[in-house]
Amino acid sequence: MRSVLRGLVGLAGFLALCEIVGRSGLVPSYYLPPPSVVLTTLGGLLVDQSFLMHVVATVLAWLIAMGIAVGIAVPAGLLLGSVKAVRVATRSVIEFLRPIPSVALIPLALVLLGTGPETKIALAVYAAIWPIMFNTIYALDEMDSMMIDTARSFRLGRLRTLATVALPNSAPFIATGIRVAASIALILVISTELLAGGRVGLGVFILEASSSVGRMDVVLAGTVVAGAVGYLTNELLERAQRRWLGWDNTVEAVR
Repeated sequence: MRSVLRGLVGLAGFLALCEIVGRSGLVPSYYLPPPSVVLTTLGGLLVDQSFLMHVVATVLAWLIAMGIAVGIAVPAGLLLGSVKAVRVATRSVIEFLRPIPSVALIPLALVLLGTGPETKIALAVYAAIWPIMFNTIYALDEMDSMMIDTARSFRLGRLRTLATVALPNSAPFIATGIRVAASIALILVISTELLAGGRVGLGVFILEASSSVGRMDVVLAGTVVAGAVGYLTNELLERAQRRWLGWDNTVEAVR
């Protein structure tokens, strides 16, 4: 409760400072409208059906991208983390692809996939795969070898060992990777909408508001919604990790 109150006090102080600066004339209101104006505009947008369709389109693309990324990254991480030959053989390719910024791939994605939702989903998947996959690999590297030896003593096969021993042990690491990847994927979805355009999405709404309407309060209201979606996503994932994987924190405390 104290941390929540401190956070609210900090937020209120920040908004008050922005309100003072916006009302004082130090910065033109066109560039920095006061928070009271932005929040009023936001209240109107939240009952606007067309704006809500933009929000739904972005969130839906993000959810699809995260589902695909988890479905690819977790099995790939288990494979690379458990089979050394495959890990060594693919290391150069992975180390070449991983540092490439996903935003830099937007022109290529536009040529290959067009301006539809497939583009932002594909780029978000590409960006989200790496944190999940590498957290899975690191989890296998940190796993106690005695657990694997015990599974072998019971004559469990490789696949069963991965499913019943390695995967549960890696769950806290994978959850952390998913939480990091969720923020990255949301950034990529909105950035692709901003840079590549399209028909619907939060990024499209912000782009249209800044170019055609030219109202910064509308732009900032859309930005606030994007930030709120990211914050709520991270908060929900963090709470889920503490609730369902809280045993890992207990084990670390005992150790």
